[in-house]
Amino acid sequence: MHPFDYHAPRTAEDAEALLAAPGAMPLGGGTDLLVFLEEGLGRPDVLVDLRRLPGAREIRELPDGGLRLGAGVRIGELAAQPVVTKRFPALAEAAASVGTYALRAMGTLGGNLCQRPRCWYFRRAVPCLKNGGDGCPARDGENQYHAILDGGPCYIVHPSDPAVALTALDATVELAGAAGRRRMVPIADFYRLPRERLDHETVLEHGEVIAAVELPGSAAGGRQFYHKVMQRGAWDFALVSLAAVRRTDGEVRLVLGGVAPRPYRIYGSIEEDVSVGNLDEDDIETLAARALYDAEPLAHNGYKVRIAEALLRRGIRELTRE
Repeated sequence: MHPFDYHAPRTAEDAEALLAAPGAMPLGGGTDLLVFLEEGLGRPDVLVDLRRLPGAREIRELPDGGLRLGAGVRIGELAAQPVVTKRFPALAEAAASVGTYALRAMGTLGGNLCQRPRCWYFRRAVPCLKNGGDGCPARDGENQYHAILDGGPCYIVHPSDPAVALTALDATVELAGAAGRRRMVPIADFYRLPRERLDHETVLEHGEVIAAVELPGSAAGGRQFYHKVMQRGAWDFALVSLAAVRRTDGEVRLVLGGVAPRPYRIYGSIEEDVSVGNLDEDDIETLAARALYDAEPLAHNGYKVRIAEALLRRGIRELTRE
């Protein structure tokens, strides 16, 4: 591993100054970053530990009934915190599905949302579009875990479970940068497709980090859940997942994970039709199939289309049952 310095600043001002330097990288729980560095895919000069900053681990109720979650909140805390499990169970369920107990105890919300893709070509430093190569070896290679939607020219899938639930819950991400700069970004706009940006998967600029995530009160309660299909049944990344929310105002959100380079929301008429209700089995079959009309599976991952349709059928039934 490339040698680096380590700093654990106690103030936001010190963290901002350290992160602004060339070669600086932020550190949360380290469950993905340290593996990434051991694989030789990053060469930072300094790691800046953000876990001791004020508010990093806060879970604070907002006046509208929403929540403010510090970027340093542990994934395990999200899964067990009563205010999260009661108001935003889809997020609690997504957090509970992450990895092992040890990973949930160490991993942070900010780090989980910013983890790098698990494509085995990228992770094994096989020349590819994300590490300086001129093509995507997964396109015609071993691609059973890759994207079936929004792919090209790179076919990664984003590995975060909480990101899928947060997208369905209309979360907003607070980003902190140099000189006290702050900006609020809807999580639907936080991730970038490979066709938009190949060097990274988010809108984060150098020296910028997630400070917190805010959940609106309008997304609290109602009917919501997170379902995840894994190869081994536990401790694994999603082959396909679904966050489904029917809000108290009747609006519906359907978001798939494991199928695209970012959480894939089923926008438009499908969500509207589900919100209306009065669906029979034929209607549900039709809506689930329509949601995957744009799927372009690769040679070895067509099974994801069938799993996604099955999860959507299940989810629509649960959202519309009396």
